[in-house]
Amino acid sequence: MEKYLGVDIGGNHVKTGLVDKDGTIHDFQSYHTSDLKEDGDFIGKFIEILSFKLLSHKDVKKIGIGLPGMISKDRRVPIEIPAIPELNGQPLYLRLKDKFPDIEFFLENDANAAALGESEFCKEKLPSTFAFITLGTGIGSAAVIDGKIFTGGDGNGLELGHIRSRNDRHLEGNIGKQGIINLATVRLESYHGTTIIPRDQPVSATKLVVSASEGDEFSRTVFYEVGEILGEGLIALIRILDIKTIIVGGGLSAGFEFIKPGVWKVLNAYLPPYYTNSLDFRLATLGNDAGVLGAAALCF
Repeated sequence: MEKYLGVDIGGNHVKTGLVDKDGTIHDFQSYHTSDLKEDGDFIGKFIEILSFKLLSHKDVKKIGIGLPGMISKDRRVPIEIPAIPELNGQPLYLRLKDKFPDIEFFLENDANAAALGESEFCKEKLPSTFAFITLGTGIGSAAVIDGKIFTGGDGNGLELGHIRSRNDRHLEGNIGKQGIINLATVRLESYHGTTIIPRDQPVSATKLVVSASEGDEFSRTVFYEVGEILGEGLIALIRILDIKTIIVGGGLSAGFEFIKPGVWKVLNAYLPPYYTNSLDFRLATLGNDAGVLGAAALCF
């Protein structure tokens, strides 16, 4: 069975895996992004990783790469990668082709790749048109329309995390990982009820998810507000793209069941029955494998 190398480049880790057409991952490995950034030669160290992988898997002819940021319309040059600025403006595709002329490379925004991976490998039936939102360090977003990734006018459309939101911030600033921590810290100062969140320690996203799962009312209240803020952003996405299926993934989707009620409150308040009667708001299925599977799916 033909295998494809999926590479998920993230701000904390670079993950690689050989992926079958059925979505089985082989030889998964994870590398610290900080190690590749040493000495300012990220691409050189990245090429070394690929060289070792290809030595062990000489049958691989296609490699898909997900990048956490904006890339050129021809999918060859990273334009703005906030977590890895060393890549900005660098001819990544040409460097890779120069080193591996017999390999086909497919570069894409990581949220777009994850959406494509969900489309290819989700065990549940998906429509050909849906939006995909990733909740994590930042807010990623993508749309698959009639089976194809929507890239906008010049290749970098649908950056939901950067739309205007509450408190004169972008959406990402409000409900990205640090935004949620900031929100919880502020709310904890004025909360007089009982909570299992320690008041003498910094709040963490993990503590919020765990405590909400254990029934902590304060943590659930925070996630409800996060849901309201997310819902306000989704109103614009739904009305502009006319999409009725929304899938949520990313590390903070672990709090999905506590975020969902706040989202639905806003959607029901501001969307007409044309949407609310058939809107499908669900959790992604690929979990931590979404990045690698999505990158591999680019090769299809």
